[in-house]
Amino acid sequence: MTLLARGLVFAAAALAAGAAFAQNYPVKPIRLVVISPPGGTTDALARTFSQRITDSLGQAVVVDNKPGGGGVIAAATVVNAAADGYTLLFGNLSLSLMKMLHARLTFEPLRDFTPVAFIGLTDSVLVTAPGMPVKTVTELIAYIKARPGGLNYAGGTTGATAHLSGELFKMMTGTNIIHVPYKGTAAAITALIGGETQMAFLSLPPCVPLIQSGRLRGIAIGSAKRSAALPDMPTVAESGLPGFDVTAWNGILAPRGLPRPLIAKLNGEFNRVNENADVKEKALAQGTNLEVQTPEQFGAFLVAQTEKWTKVAKAAGMRAD
Repeated sequence: MTLLARGLVFAAAALAAGAAFAQNYPVKPIRLVVISPPGGTTDALARTFSQRITDSLGQAVVVDNKPGGGGVIAAATVVNAAADGYTLLFGNLSLSLMKMLHARLTFEPLRDFTPVAFIGLTDSVLVTAPGMPVKTVTELIAYIKARPGGLNYAGGTTGATAHLSGELFKMMTGTNIIHVPYKGTAAAITALIGGETQMAFLSLPPCVPLIQSGRLRGIAIGSAKRSAALPDMPTVAESGLPGFDVTAWNGILAPRGLPRPLIAKLNGEFNRVNENADVKEKALAQGTNLEVQTPEQFGAFLVAQTEKWTKVAKAAGMRAD
C-alpha cells in the first residue's frame, strides 16, 4: 500500500472514530469554565446556556467561574485539559489580548483553542455617577477637558472590555482620565454609585435597571448601533465620535485538537439555544444580541478582534506583566 493510500485509510479511520465518539457524547458532566466572576453578563449568559444544554444532552453542564489574571487563569485551565469535549471555555473579549498583554503567556490563544460556537454580542453603555453634571457625550468631554487628570473611570482589570473602552475614548477625544481597575461589572457599578469613580463603559444588561431608576446616569450606547434595551439612548458614535464601537462578545472554545464531529455536535447544540425564541427575546431585551455562526466564522471573528484591540492596547501602552 502506498504512503498516500495508508494516509487516506488512517484519516478515514480517525474520522469514523471521531464520529462514533461524538454520537455517544456526552457520557459524563461537562465543565464550562467561565472567564469572568459570578454576577456579570458573561456569567448570566453562561448559566442560561448551561441549563438549556443540560436539558438537551441529558448530562450536567457545570459552570466553573475562574476569574483573574485578565482571563488567563480560565484560559489556561481549558488549554491544558483533554480535547474530548468535557472541558469548554466560555470566553470573551479578553481572549483577544492575552498574547499582547502577557509576555510570559505559555500558550497562543489563536493557535491553541478550537473555536466551537459563537454566543453573541453584548452592548456597552457609557454611564456616569448620578451626581455628575453632564447629560451628553459632548458635555462629558468638555467637563473632562476642563479638569485634565482630575477624573477617573472604572475600567476593569488590564485589557478588560471596560478598560479598552476607556482607552479608546481617551484616544478619540484627546482627554486625560485615570483608569481605576475593578474586578467585574458589579464592583465597578458599586464604585460609581458610591462616588469612588466618575464614569465607565460597562456591559449594558446590569446597568439598565440602574439607569431607569436614576442610580446611574446613562449617557450613550458604546456599541455601533442603538440598543433595543434603551432605544431612545443615542450611541457614542452619533454623539460626536463617529467610528466609536465597543461591543463585548462571548463564545465557546475548546482545547486544540477537538475532533471535527464533536465540534459540529457542540456547535449545533449551542446554536439551537441561540435560535430559541424565548432565550433570544430575553437576551435582546437586556442588550445581548445572540448570533449563530459556524466554527469557521467564529475563528475569523477572533482573528479580526485580536487585530483591532491589539492596536488599541499597544497605543495605550497596556501591559499586564
